[in-house]
Amino acid sequence: MFRNNYDNDSVTFSPQGRIFQIEYAAEAVKQGSVVVGIASKTHAVLCAVKRNAEELSSYQKKLFSIDEHAGIAIAGLTSDARVLSNFMKQQCLGHRLTYGRAMPIRSLVDMIGEKAQINTQVYGKRPYGVGLLVAGVDERGPHLFEFQPSGMTEEMVAFAIGARSQMARTYLERNIDAFADCSREELVRHGLRALRESLVQDKELTVENTSVGLVGVVEEEGKKTVQPFKLYDEVEVKQWLDTVGESQGGSGEGEGEGMDVDS
Repeated sequence: MFRNNYDNDSVTFSPQGRIFQIEYAAEAVKQGSVVVGIASKTHAVLCAVKRNAEELSSYQKKLFSIDEHAGIAIAGLTSDARVLSNFMKQQCLGHRLTYGRAMPIRSLVDMIGEKAQINTQVYGKRPYGVGLLVAGVDERGPHLFEFQPSGMTEEMVAFAIGARSQMARTYLERNIDAFADCSREELVRHGLRALRESLVQDKELTVENTSVGLVGVVEEEGKKTVQPFKLYDEVEVKQWLDTVGESQGGSGEGEGEGMDVDS
């Protein structure tokens, strides 16, 4: 009858078949500033708007390198993202030591999905309040995956999560047919344009609040070579911001009152 009877833990279903603690965790993701990911036939890119809690603080990191061939973008609780990113780094390192090669991206994403889903089965645990976009390259080429607090993972061509991310997804949907054959530079510009769509009116993309992560594979003399995941911050993103254009609309940064939300 009363909603509070069913939202005290993450193992109890409501009469409607819902687990409210998972829905609350999903709300934490929506409070985080927006991140965008796009994959083409040769590259995968992550673009993020960073947030500073106040004028006196630095901007919080949104992109993290996991291994030479993979990286993540986060939206939600930074502390939860740190736990998951450390787990992913350990799994990648263990796989390299055991098999002598990089871990397939699908296997890596499945592992964090299983880790998160366990929290919906064990009393006394809570879902992770963070969403991830995982970009990487393996022998099958570039990949982009979305991770949700429920433990659900799904491969995407392009996606955006965080506050006001629907506007960024609308841009991605309009241009989805162009992504597969995009060059590295074109892919980054599409990611930044999608970010710009999600900004509120008085905000703009700057070298201080924008991060870009790139990973890809290039073919040289008939042999494919992985370009390691690399983060671009501050002046390194200026060349791309200049080409995206001067007019920018505002920043989809949710308020996240009382939480270390967003990353």
